[in-house]
Amino acid sequence: MDIELVQGDITEQEVDAVVNAANSSLLGGGGVDGAIHRKGGPEILAECRVLRASSYVNGLPAGQAVATTAGRLPARWVIHTVGPVHSAEEDRSEVLASCFRASLRVAESLGAHSVAFPAISTGAFGWPADDAARIALRTVRDTLTTVDEVRFVLSDTDVYAAFERAATEDHPTDH
Repeated sequence: MDIELVQGDITEQEVDAVVNAANSSLLGGGGVDGAIHRKGGPEILAECRVLRASSYVNGLPAGQAVATTAGRLPARWVIHTVGPVHSAEEDRSEVLASCFRASLRVAESLGAHSVAFPAISTGAFGWPADDAARIALRTVRDTLTTVDEVRFVLSDTDVYAAFERAATEDHPTDH
């Protein structure tokens, strides 16, 4: 698997699937979630509403993933996953890792070969970027999948730097 770090806008990625750091309602929000819904258009929200009315009446639980159309995005699909809110009292690392594993499983089931991930849980959910980067990179590397290319698309320079540090720590020859 090819893993790449990109500083940029996840809504502009030409990949098979873009992962959305969604909230459990699946009905849009701020950050990456809001950007994907705004740029992808009403088709994404329409499919999310169907999912809420059928499979996820109480919302999508943290650590799980589900796919919809990508609407007007250059990707074919959006894979929505809900990251955990960071807690100093409770270790929720496994839930964060599950977001990446579940998203890769959904991507594989769709036949996607390239996937773009944001830095799940690092924004409003308060996860420290260095820790999130280590968990994300290690989980993606350790997950057996037919996905060939994973791109971490990071809009924030500090988060990008955290992912670069984590990539170098885990695999000094990767960049």
